Amino acid sequence: MKQQTLKNSVSFQGIGVHTGLNLNLTVHPSDGGRILFRRLDLGGIEINPEVARIKADQCSVLISSEGEVKTVEHLTAALYMLGVDSALVEVDGPEVPIMDGSAQPFAESLRAAGLQPLDSEKRIGQVNRPFRLSRGEALVDVEPDDRFRVTYSIDFDHKAIGRQEISLELDINVFLLEIAPARTFGFQKDVDALRKSGLARGASLANTVVLDERKVVNGPLRFRDEFVRHKILDLVGDLALFGRPLFGHFVVRRGGHELHHKLVKYLREHPEMLSSTG
Repeated sequence: MKQQTLKNSVSFQGIGVHTGLNLNLTVHPSDGGRILFRRLDLGGIEINPEVARIKADQCSVLISSEGEVKTVEHLTAALYMLGVDSALVEVDGPEVPIMDGSAQPFAESLRAAGLQPLDSEKRIGQVNRPFRLSRGEALVDVEPDDRFRVTYSIDFDHKAIGRQEISLELDINVFLLEIAPARTFGFQKDVDALRKSGLARGASLANTVVLDERKVVNGPLRFRDEFVRHKILDLVGDLALFGRPLFGHFVVRRGGHELHHKLVKYLREHPEMLSSTG
């Protein structure tokens, strides 16, 4: 199977959920064999997710010695599930626009742009032995599987969320229908503290599912269990930072970006846990 890139460039405009900046982003076809981010406002510096430091700051942040780009996870999830191995992402600021808080706008527009094969073979990492990682109460069990499968559970002390669990074998069709539309969420009680720390400056009822002490403020939800589905979206976007498709069963409990990043780092540092194909 050959690597793929886009047939056509695709542009997006929107606000950064954390910076509050108006941002312009274009995803271009590339034959470089990887996803690269280019900061146009910093003289065109490039950030390679495969070697960048990854930080969790209410989102996924890619950091190089020259700069950073944050809130990449919804875009990288869409690229990953569409099978885009190679692309150049140009953005004129420090953040990927949040759009409607989901990956749906990215996925639909990128799919419409079409795909074309490259000369290089696609490389897939297949989990070949089980292992477990944890971070506080968060836990991930990774098991061998000949497909990409995710089981995710969350448990929030909030009436509108509670305990939610879903298990899916993910392909592009399942992703587009079941995961990509799930939006990011947050709590009204946290807004002031987040904004004082320089976060959530662009968050609004148009791009975030907001909860007060008892209920969802800006319903209706797109899914009854939209919260856990969004967690899967974040996981897919974070796993995409590994740099090639992964086959295995990822069973996550009470996860978040910190645990997802620990998993990516572990796989980078322990190549013996994966069998390579292609």
